Amino acid sequence: MQEAAFFLRAGHLLPYSMSDYNTTDFINPSTFILLGIPGMEMAHVWISILFCTMYIIAILGNVTILFIVKMEPNLHGPMYYFLCMLAISDLVLSTAILPKMLAIFWFISREINFSACLTQMYFIHCFSVMESGILVAMAFDRYVAICNPLRHSTILTNPLVAKIGLAVVLRGGTLILPYPFLARRWPYCRTNIIPHSYCEHIALVKLACADIRVSSYYSLSVAFLVTGLDVFFITVSYIQILRAIFSLPTWDARVKTFVTCGSHIFVILASYTPALFSFLMHRFGHNVALHFHIIIANVYLVVPPMVHPIIYGMRTKEIWDRLCHKYKGKGKHL
Repeated sequence: MQEAAFFLRAGHLLPYSMSDYNTTDFINPSTFILLGIPGMEMAHVWISILFCTMYIIAILGNVTILFIVKMEPNLHGPMYYFLCMLAISDLVLSTAILPKMLAIFWFISREINFSACLTQMYFIHCFSVMESGILVAMAFDRYVAICNPLRHSTILTNPLVAKIGLAVVLRGGTLILPYPFLARRWPYCRTNIIPHSYCEHIALVKLACADIRVSSYYSLSVAFLVTGLDVFFITVSYIQILRAIFSLPTWDARVKTFVTCGSHIFVILASYTPALFSFLMHRFGHNVALHFHIIIANVYLVVPPMVHPIIYGMRTKEIWDRLCHKYKGKGKHL
């Protein structure tokens, strides 16, 4: 049974067969159509409930982290500054994806302006790169705190933290800047349908009726460069951390020191594991259904912003204590 497709003609969304989808000609349409998760249209409402819940948790969790760090002077340190950067990045990333995705699922609002599509694409990829850089900065903070604890405050000064944060932002913004410029210059003369739930870079440029190898090779280079270098630096940091931990004289001291890295390790796993799985599936899972590829792509971007504040809220003693104190204080006044 052929899946239903939709084309924008004379301002109306009309159903067409997949054969029409393959043959209809366009010349640079100003509006694109996001299909959501093709093949799972009947489950869109149930999927939307899950995504909406995850979005609410991500918003509440990350805003709570930002509020607690701002209100507690004792938390004004490098580790928590980087945590605030991660929270802001999570808020932007989830907001760039989920409102439009929920509009597709709830209101069948599939249309998106070309410029808005490019903007969404830029923010998604830009803040994904930023998050990876923030995780490297947090690994460096843990390295200094454990391997050079007496010099932590003199090495990671506020000016250095600000410079690291600026470098992370500039790296993300600069590396992803060619994405929308390259995507805008391609002619889109075949279709205006994006079989995805958001404007993912390759999903968009694949619609162009031109040689897109420049976009394809550049995006692949950025993915390998960013992920490869960041994972390498994180790995080197933790090798040094583990060496320092195993040099401690007692088992209790080793466990206590290692626990201070627990939150960051869980965040790294939550961030990179879905990304690695998505990459391997795109590389080797050629027989995997399209809707499964899209679900994994959504999980890769939507789950970490929800999980990060939960991990840091529950596993970081200082944040957990402040959070419990706030709720206990409110309870006494009720």
